[in-house]
Amino acid sequence: MTVSEVTTSTKDTRKPTFWYGLPVGYVSLDLHPPAERLMEIVNQLRGLPEGERDEADRALRLYTGIVSLLNTNRVQQCALGVHPDDSGGFTTSVFTVSTLPTSGNSAKLVVAGLAGSAADGRDDGMRPLELPCGLGFLSERRSPAPRSSRRPEASDAAPSHIWQGTVAVAAPGTPELIVLQMVTPDLDSADAYRDILLGIARTLTFTDPSRAAADDEDQEPEALTGAAAAMRNDFG
Repeated sequence: MTVSEVTTSTKDTRKPTFWYGLPVGYVSLDLHPPAERLMEIVNQLRGLPEGERDEADRALRLYTGIVSLLNTNRVQQCALGVHPDDSGGFTTSVFTVSTLPTSGNSAKLVVAGLAGSAADGRDDGMRPLELPCGLGFLSERRSPAPRSSRRPEASDAAPSHIWQGTVAVAAPGTPELIVLQMVTPDLDSADAYRDILLGIARTLTFTDPSRAAADDEDQEPEALTGAAAAMRNDFG
């Protein structure tokens, strides 16, 4: 699997800057669309035939509602994944990155406690992770898929359950957790999506990969270290 882009946290916030590799097959959703772009879409909708205009308007409202919900929940990136499956069709997933405040002054203590609980077997859906960027934990579960109350007829064709995997890592020097989450309705591909999620988690770094690459310019290509090496190993 190859990296499609190296992504960073939002730069116009006070949140710590971090980077991670996003695999090929994922397309990022714009969580901060400019007002000019939205007005352009609205004007385009006005020029559509009435039937198409109604459907497009519902899609636009859904998009703006999702963006608003994601921003409210401190989501910094949302990416949609589409990959071919063994039957000749496609399987889908949604990947998000968010920050979660914790009580106290150290998110590392929170992660250590959760990882310790996972290691003791007190939560079968969790396990500790040793990542290049530090200690974290993985939790996963299968849960009922959300249903639409506005369009109940659409729920009949929707999947009954989803797989959800979550990796949490402490942000350095802050009481915040960085949360990477993968969701897919394709329960048969849960193992593959867990591997993708863990691959992204292993590329998570708090050091600018471009700086790491610049520091390694005088070294042999195969001697890369740090974030650049992690991204090559997992998605190269």
